Amino acid sequence: MGLSDIAEGVEVTTEQRDRGVATVDRTGTALAERFEACEASLPTDAATAARVIERYAAGGSVGQAAAAAGVARVTAAKTLHLAGEAVSPLAPTGREVVRDWIAGELSRTDALALTRASPTEFALAAYVETHEPVEAVRDAVAGAIDAGALAGEADESLAGTTGTPDSLR
Repeated sequence: MGLSDIAEGVEVTTEQRDRGVATVDRTGTALAERFEACEASLPTDAATAARVIERYAAGGSVGQAAAAAGVARVTAAKTLHLAGEAVSPLAPTGREVVRDWIAGELSRTDALALTRASPTEFALAAYVETHEPVEAVRDAVAGAIDAGALAGEADESLAGTTGTPDSLR
């Protein structure tokens, strides 16, 4: 008996629903309000930055987050970088070439050729290399996208949904 014999007559009768990415927001304030305190550090206003982060946290790509917020993809990527997300368009070797260009050891033409990046990708990589994530922005986002904290602590609202490894036997 082969797989085709086993699968004969099997059909899909329902479809799986996309439920998005689970997030926990333990803060009492809206993300846009939390961004107001650090708005000067952001490449856009607080409300737009919040839309970028919210769409990205819901499982969207950088492009989808940019579209949802009505900004260019580079602006969305800068916002995400300042919030601590890894958005560099270059691999480690390419980032090293950008650092050499920033240090004045390479011409821009040579650096572009070595990285094989588009001018836009190169500009974003240069931004990432010259701007550190902003602690206040990271702190504002930490409450909205706090999935990592759930793994390290017992969250009361989810405590009944998991069992101990012994109960799985």
